[in-house]
Amino acid sequence: MPAALETTAPANFTLDRERNTIRFERELAGPPAAAFAAWTKPGQVSAWWDPTGEPLTSCEIDLRPGGTFTFVTREHSDRPFSGTYREISPPHRLVFDAMGAEGRVSLAARGEGSLMIVEIVCSSPEHLEQFVAMGVAAGTSRTLDNLAAHLARAA
Repeated sequence: MPAALETTAPANFTLDRERNTIRFERELAGPPAAAFAAWTKPGQVSAWWDPTGEPLTSCEIDLRPGGTFTFVTREHSDRPFSGTYREISPPHRLVFDAMGAEGRVSLAARGEGSLMIVEIVCSSPEHLEQFVAMGVAAGTSRTLDNLAAHLARAA
């Protein structure tokens, strides 16, 4: 394995320093349309977004290219997670900018479920290291586990 590519347990997380990218994979219950709705409907996002498992205290989504989103957690009410949608291609792709990085969500049918790939593409090696130091990989991993559980309950 190249030195710039590191994989940590669980096997569904990859840190690629050559591409300044953090990558996650999850197998999800239900078709891509169900997963896409979970990413784009405020009532659903509110149920799974916070890594602690707590519902969001506020979730605003303007789902259109150039539209914005703002997610507020109880623990970090002073630091909402917000960004701008760049690409919306239901039910397979969602691209947005947040925290100076590009987020990419790809959904593909896999059997009766879906394969989800989430990438956080940072602007530079320094930006990537800031994300690593902030614990973005661990927090995002927990958040995506919450999404998988949310979809499994709905299936």
